[in-house]
Amino acid sequence: MKNPKRPRDTAEMAKQIVDIATHQVPNVRPVSNDGAVKRGKARAEALSPRKRKAIAKKAAAARWPKKR
Repeated sequence: MKNPKRPRDTAEMAKQIVDIATHQVPNVRPVSNDGAVKRGKARAEALSPRKRKAIAKKAAAARWPKKR
């Protein structure tokens, strides 16, 4: 089941928040994906240290680009 998106209109969003607070509508939260954590660990264990380091460097460069 997909989670419904929150309305963009301010009045509709306010009504939905009130409905959730008064328990007239259930508050649907995203389901956590614990499988992703397991897959990430399994992938990290399968990679060689050299490959892991290369991936980490690429990720760090994407997060913190050099300022010129």
